[in-house]
Amino acid sequence: MPLILLIEDHQIIRENTAQLLELAGYTVQMAENGELGVQLALVTRPDLVICDIMMPVLDGYGVLQIFNQNPHLTGIPFIFLTAKTERTDQRLGMALGADDYLTKPFVKAELLSAVSGRLSRFQQLKPDYEATPSGLHHFLDDAQKTGTLASLSLDRKAHLIRKKQDIYLEGDEATRLYFVKAGRVKTVKTTDGGKELVVGLHGPGEFFGYLPLLQHAPHGDSAIAVDESELLYIPKADFTELLLRNPEVGQQFVRLLAGQVSGQAELLLAMAYSSIRRRVADLLVQLHEQAGGHADASIQLTRDDMAALVGTAPESLSRTLNEFKQDGLIFLTTHTIRVLESEKLRRGHW
Repeated sequence: MPLILLIEDHQIIRENTAQLLELAGYTVQMAENGELGVQLALVTRPDLVICDIMMPVLDGYGVLQIFNQNPHLTGIPFIFLTAKTERTDQRLGMALGADDYLTKPFVKAELLSAVSGRLSRFQQLKPDYEATPSGLHHFLDDAQKTGTLASLSLDRKAHLIRKKQDIYLEGDEATRLYFVKAGRVKTVKTTDGGKELVVGLHGPGEFFGYLPLLQHAPHGDSAIAVDESELLYIPKADFTELLLRNPEVGQQFVRLLAGQVSGQAELLLAMAYSSIRRRVADLLVQLHEQAGGHADASIQLTRDDMAALVGTAPESLSRTLNEFKQDGLIFLTTHTIRVLESEKLRRGHW
């Protein structure tokens, strides 16, 4: 049974509104001011909030701002209930992120229609989405059903990208988010001397190209297909709309990306402080797992790309690979690398 938090300073209106909601089958918590309402919400997260604007201690605008800034409360459907009818007040409430706006006096049908409409839309959003093509589609399908993304126009067709084909170049305008359905994509930065530094390697189930969308800036790197790849595109406008209009859904999406940001930070630390043998060992384990992680999994990546990923010269990489071969950790030929002892590579003190 959905829990509704009703914040209203007028006792008669508060009690009559609560009675209407309880008769409709909802559980209602009541608060006589905004500060008490926030305290109740932090103890028990409501499914929806109905909040007056003009109140003592903390007004409705302040309540909504706290909800927007608190991770525990963000994304809860929020309906303003007020005697004010001026359009400027309505615009301010909606600008802050309110989902609906009812003016007093209201009739029972208006109240129950607003509540049921907001609950049904937000309850279609699932708590978790897998970082897979299926999870991406479910995420966007559910977001579209909220009714706030009528213009969502994701091109779901997979785009085939040839091996070594440029996807975007450093300095290009960021126009979309990319999702790897199959294959691999490397992101690189070029030094003033023309040397390439590989800053990311993205495989199936991973997103890339999102940072410039969040920063409203051009791409700070270039993306190139390592293998023949299939990519899904999410237009910039839809990505931005998704995050701005649906905070709860947006948080789920950001969590899918947070692991990649953390991984890049660890990579930079490793390049700064770890030995070449440690960096090469970690890369071999990563590429082995991307290739399937089984005994016959062959690493398909050029020596130049591998050297760029660990931040060393190709000659140093080759010397380290030969040392690992002599130690029986990898199988190595001119064109093939297979990991034989992934745990020893992972746990070794290099």
